[in-house]
Amino acid sequence: MSQGDPDVALKLLHTADWHLGMRFPSFSEEHQRTLMRARMDVLDSVFGAAESAGVDAVLCAGDLFDDPLPADPWWQGLLERLKARDWSQRPVFLLPGNHDPLTNKSVWSEDHPFRRGLPGGVHVVDRDDFEAPLSDCGVLLAAPCRTRAGQTGLWKNLPRREAGDERIRVGMIHGQTTDIEGFQNTFPIPAEAAEDRGLDYLAIGDTHAFREVPPGATVPTVYPSAPEPTKFGEQDAGYVALVFFPRNGRRALLRKERVGRWRWVERTVNSVADLRALAAEGDLATKVMRLHVKLDATPPEYEAVEALLRTLGGTDATHGRVGVLQVDRSQFRLRTDDLEAAFDGLPDELEQVVARLQAQAESGGEDAEAAKRALYHLYRSVRGND
Repeated sequence: MSQGDPDVALKLLHTADWHLGMRFPSFSEEHQRTLMRARMDVLDSVFGAAESAGVDAVLCAGDLFDDPLPADPWWQGLLERLKARDWSQRPVFLLPGNHDPLTNKSVWSEDHPFRRGLPGGVHVVDRDDFEAPLSDCGVLLAAPCRTRAGQTGLWKNLPRREAGDERIRVGMIHGQTTDIEGFQNTFPIPAEAAEDRGLDYLAIGDTHAFREVPPGATVPTVYPSAPEPTKFGEQDAGYVALVFFPRNGRRALLRKERVGRWRWVERTVNSVADLRALAAEGDLATKVMRLHVKLDATPPEYEAVEALLRTLGGTDATHGRVGVLQVDRSQFRLRTDDLEAAFDGLPDELEQVVARLQAQAESGGEDAEAAKRALYHLYRSVRGND
């Protein structure tokens, strides 16, 4: 029986798409480690939300690892976090997804040390007809992915409601709902799946945005989102779904609960003023930012931009204001057409070097930007800044 609220028959926390072990090759090694660790760290918030809400069970709807046989630190880290809590009164159900399918050599296999080490109350969905009680009034029906891709609808493995079955029936599968743009027919989930099986809630995973499919349906079919975003452009990630089943038989109630720390954003600056304004913003420490600098800068502007970028991104000796910063410099260019006055009075040899670099910079060839940077550093040296 659900505790704490006499009007609620059953409470669940639904999460998915942790992608433990996921790599981020477009980032520096330091930032890769930060983003990879964040996927593990957020689980403390996920499990903490389950405890704070007093849920009866935790449903983890697939793609918990980014690979069916993750490196040891990832399954060991998850195992440590699971062992750190008491799940005897709040069972956890782990579903293999298409990224981490159930095979005889995967992390889910019975002879893998992760599976052998799981504490009491933590269960792996390892049968196509998996069934487990949820409190004293509900039942979980689930089916795992056994391959990385498939055209079979796993929802068909969930048994239909039989006459006289008054239990709260919750399904859990991993796959793509057919409303998704560019639908790839990977473990397809049609709009009628939940009602066809006689469910009261269908917990799904695969796409990384919090989404009810379709909104307001008689039986909620829900993606809870990835608890931390995985790339730029992912909208509405960073959540879990808290699900409440009223005793009076009404439709399940949903609460979208934020657990993620990081927000992935793209920003564009077109002037030094824009960049100064960005540097003055708050909450930058929890941002993963791709910053596009679009500016034809004079040497003083170029110098100011570089200083601000060091403030935002940090150096070997200092932390940056932005948690993880990726800078697109493809449209950040140095103007060198007004440097002549700065080089007046140089020795003849240096004047000849400047002339050659100036001609190369103005040529527009492959080495033009390198010539501009060389002129800039010479300019700084003349001004006593190096």
